[in-house]
Amino acid sequence: MALNITGRKLFVKALKEEGVDTIFAYPGGMITDIVDELYKTEEINVILGRHEQALVHEAEGYARATGKTAVVLVTSGPGATNTITGIADAYYDSIPMVIFTGQVPLHLIGNDAFQEVDIVGMTRSITKYGVTVRDREDMGKIIKMGFQIASTGKPGPVLIDIPKDIQTISGSPEYPEHVDIRGYHPNETVHIGQLKKAYRMLKGAKRPLILAGGGVRIAGASGKLLEFAEKMNVPVTTTVMGKGVMPENHPLFVGNCGMHGRFAANKAVTECDVLFSIGTRFNDRITGELDEFAPKAKIVHVDIASASISRNVSVDVPVTADAGIALQRLVEYAERINTEKWLDQIKKWEDEHPLGMPNTKIGVCPQDICEAINNVFPNANIVTDVGQHQMWASQFIKLNSDQKFITSGGLGTMGFGFPAAIGAAIGDRSKPVVLITGDGGFQMNMQEMATAMSAKVPIVICIFNNSNLGMVRQMQQLFYGKRYEITDLTADDGNYYPDFLKWAESYNCKAIRVLDDNDIINALEAARNNTNGPTVIDFMVSPDDLVLPMVKSGTPLSEMILR
Repeated sequence: MALNITGRKLFVKALKEEGVDTIFAYPGGMITDIVDELYKTEEINVILGRHEQALVHEAEGYARATGKTAVVLVTSGPGATNTITGIADAYYDSIPMVIFTGQVPLHLIGNDAFQEVDIVGMTRSITKYGVTVRDREDMGKIIKMGFQIASTGKPGPVLIDIPKDIQTISGSPEYPEHVDIRGYHPNETVHIGQLKKAYRMLKGAKRPLILAGGGVRIAGASGKLLEFAEKMNVPVTTTVMGKGVMPENHPLFVGNCGMHGRFAANKAVTECDVLFSIGTRFNDRITGELDEFAPKAKIVHVDIASASISRNVSVDVPVTADAGIALQRLVEYAERINTEKWLDQIKKWEDEHPLGMPNTKIGVCPQDICEAINNVFPNANIVTDVGQHQMWASQFIKLNSDQKFITSGGLGTMGFGFPAAIGAAIGDRSKPVVLITGDGGFQMNMQEMATAMSAKVPIVICIFNNSNLGMVRQMQQLFYGKRYEITDLTADDGNYYPDFLKWAESYNCKAIRVLDDNDIINALEAARNNTNGPTVIDFMVSPDDLVLPMVKSGTPLSEMILR
């Protein structure tokens, strides 16, 4: 009979059994026993971030770059509450993750003890599963459940709260290979009748369009999507989260649709007669005014989460299925249909209003930066923060099948980009990582430069510096009479703080400032050649540069602001 072991030993054993090679952690009083146990193993790389929110974003980047379930460890109280924004971000973007929080001893729970919070209750609406371990004998089963739930079905974050005394109590050393979870039965099949009905509708269309979202990426089904589209000769548009699931140089690819989508893509959504959507939640950034979304189309919706179907957009054929399973079967049925006139019409729309930025001749052009990144880093994983730069990246960065586009979609979290880039670089050191960020969002987690320098990750940090909170300023410019309230980041003395070059140099990090388009390539090449750590490139762009096309919130996709 195996000897009993402490909860902290079982914790480390469980991580090893799950194949965890990296954990993102920040220490504190209620996890010191677990931290001490991690010290004794060399099999798990422990990344010390500088803030718990950033830890979760680093874990998100790691999960997105590797496809693995990420692991976060923080202490109780503020350590736990600081993770909430990151957990919500992971929940909305379906990132597999297990967050372990320390908790006060069982006998103190409910007594307002020092650094005691009900983190399970606080995160109930933004986790797939959350639980406090109250019995040492349940610990192994609960951890196993956490990893199963996080990584199966529609992936997402799981939170496991471990009281300090549970970590030190001895109990069974067993860690189960599998657990049956009552009431949890992720769909691993597809209703063939519904799928055939959806296929027949697509096959009979004169103006068909496939709308692919992030679910295709999560399912690893990009290849099947391409095969299906090619066999049927049907054009494809994507959401921002679906960017990269279709080769962007492919003649059937129309571009992103939605609030800042291409003119041709939004026109195609508006004029199509069958919209075959797969792996998207139809959020308001994609649909515009719901009553005017794809007004001429019959809509098919394939999604792994039945609750997402017809929640925002009423659909004609619902199909609950993993995108990969559905596309595998659809490829078997696929036959070419006559879409030549429709494809010609889409091309005319593209020729009528091609995507491009006007040359303001003020500062560095964001389009030119993105196109230079395409040339200098053709195989890099691209990470963005949230704001204008994110939309410019979604418009002008061109991805091949080996690249990943890592961004915050559902929650739109400023401060996501830098830590996510660190996590992506730690997870996959075979590819360069290029971060496209704004000066506002970057400052929200810029303390993680210490983490990046410690990990020696050669991230190329491209700051689109317009000295403003650009996306809100754009709305103020277009819809609020140019009343620029609390969006100008310049100080009252007329200076801008910080000077990103001096700041970077204080971390012993290479830094470059670019004031002219002619210097973009040289700066990016210098960053590419710096393989010992991060490089900051401070691109000075104009605050008057706008992300266009733009669909004003609450209006139809057909009503695009083009200039």
